[in-house]
Amino acid sequence: MKEFELKYGCNPNQKPARIFMRDGGELPVEILNGRPGYINFLDAFNSWQLVKELKEALGLPAAASFKHVSPTSGAVGIKLPEKLKKACFVDDADGIDDSPMACAYARARGTDRMCSFGDWVALSDTCDVSTAKLIKREVSDGVIAPDYEPGALEILKSKRGGKYNVVRIDADYVPEPVETKQVYGVTFEQGRNNFKIDRELLENIVTKEKNLPPEAVRDLIVSLITLKYTQSNSVCYAVDGQAIGVGAGQQSRIHCTRLAGSKADTWFLRQHEKVLSLPFRTDLGRPDRDNVVDGYINGNEEDVTTDGVWQRFFTERPEPLTAEEKREYLDGVTGVSLGSDAFFPFSDNIERAKKSGVSYIAEPGGSIRDDAVIQCCDKYGIAMAFTGIRLFHH
Repeated sequence: MKEFELKYGCNPNQKPARIFMRDGGELPVEILNGRPGYINFLDAFNSWQLVKELKEALGLPAAASFKHVSPTSGAVGIKLPEKLKKACFVDDADGIDDSPMACAYARARGTDRMCSFGDWVALSDTCDVSTAKLIKREVSDGVIAPDYEPGALEILKSKRGGKYNVVRIDADYVPEPVETKQVYGVTFEQGRNNFKIDRELLENIVTKEKNLPPEAVRDLIVSLITLKYTQSNSVCYAVDGQAIGVGAGQQSRIHCTRLAGSKADTWFLRQHEKVLSLPFRTDLGRPDRDNVVDGYINGNEEDVTTDGVWQRFFTERPEPLTAEEKREYLDGVTGVSLGSDAFFPFSDNIERAKKSGVSYIAEPGGSIRDDAVIQCCDKYGIAMAFTGIRLFHH
């Protein structure tokens, strides 16, 4: 297939629309089901690069959940502890422990469930039946993977009334080293960002604390590769082989750090005993549970525990999760890794990161206030590596 006609571009008024190869060659994808759109393919190609690089860097199957050309999370295939399974709504899934691909997907999709609503999924390895079963029960636009087990493909084809988008990509495809795009009729050209992110990137540790355990190295790599495909400015918190909070597209870096930190906090608090024991009504769907959990943790538009409200969601009125309980729980969190796609210009980013349990940081360095940032890390015993590499993505 040399080209594929799209229904429209970013918006319905933007026609005609298509994807094609400038050299007239074959597209590196095969559409196995559905009819993906313009934004679907933007998500598909960006997310595929992310999981492909995670697999190459860490040697584990990887998954990503994408919305509006940024990841809600990227994760590798590490088994989930029971509390996390329950928080991710996969505690009832049979065979998940036997499938690293399913574990990676469960982590990625379960990280920021509100932002992953209607997502695009990327898988680094063949989609097996266990992973397909998990995907089927979530609200999602489509999936890209190098291949699909026959049984998995049948499961996915039955999703969304048979219209679910399923794309197979040639895992051996290598794009041209120079890429172009147009803005307002003007063509931009640049070399592709082929920079390899690995352990060597983390060797320049500039703080008094020098220890980076293997788990921190893994998580910093997850964070940095995730940032490589996140709309800038961006900051990413990671732990246990997955990105747990992504702050994308903010003009101020402290806003990135706050946004990503609040998402990381919510991820941790989803595993609080009060949250895990919420007495949901049996007729409440998964997306509604996501909204209620977020409201229970963060307050948001309405207090879901008040009289006249709780009855819509619960079989009995739950006790509120107080600010003091949340702070006490989060104060016990440590070992979180944090990556930034550009340098931290002020130490306020470190102060905010510490509130979410950050113990390890990777950032390019190069700010005129590097000394103040390092000093703040030293105050909290945080190990920070200067990578020397900016990871802007637009």
